[in-house]
Parts: sequence; C-alpha cells; structure tokens
Amino acid sequence: MRQFTATELKAHLDQNADNPPLLVDVREPWEFDICHIAGSRLVPMRQIPKAAEEMDPQQETVVICHHGIRSFQVIRFLESELDFTGLINLAGGVAAWAREVDPGMPVY
Repeated sequence: MRQFTATELKAHLDQNADNPPLLVDVREPWEFDICHIAGSRLVPMRQIPKAAEEMDPQQETVVICHHGIRSFQVIRFLESELDFTGLINLAGGVAAWAREVDPGMPVY
C-alpha cells in the first residue's frame, strides 16, 4: 500500500496541480465540516461500497481520514475486494496535515 505523509501529499498536489489525484475523505460529515483538505470529496466510510461503483479503480486516489486508520481500512477493502490499484493512504490523516502543512486548520 502506498502512503504519503502530509508533506509528501502537499508536494504531490503542488507538482500535479493540472491533474491532481482524487482526494476522498472517509470521515463523517460533522468531522468534514470542522476541517478538510481543499478539493477533497466527502464519502463517509459506510458509503464506500456504493461510491466505489462510480469510481475509477485505476485513478490515482488519496484516501483521507482523521489519523490514517479508517483510510487504511478503506484502502484494504478497495484493493482486496474491488481490485483498486491507484490508492494512496494519507498517513496521519488530516491531523498530520494540520500539524505539518496547514497550522491554521481547525483540529479536533
């Protein structure tokens, strides 16, 4: 499984500004409302099986949660059950993003 640190994701987004990866945030709506990475799409973890039907399994997709645990579980499911190949876990989640990239981001 590929993983990016928050700093690596920021650099990757900057380098691929014309063709960014899909950012999928698997937290709950109330969490997303508090903070999220700009451009990310909210798909709560429980909705992933249905949402996956509309996703490209080969598209570069960064999966995001609070600390990187739920996103890790989602990636394992998508890779093992649905043969997704372009997935990247954000290690440390939005908490790491707030610490390393955007210190002004609200945290919880």
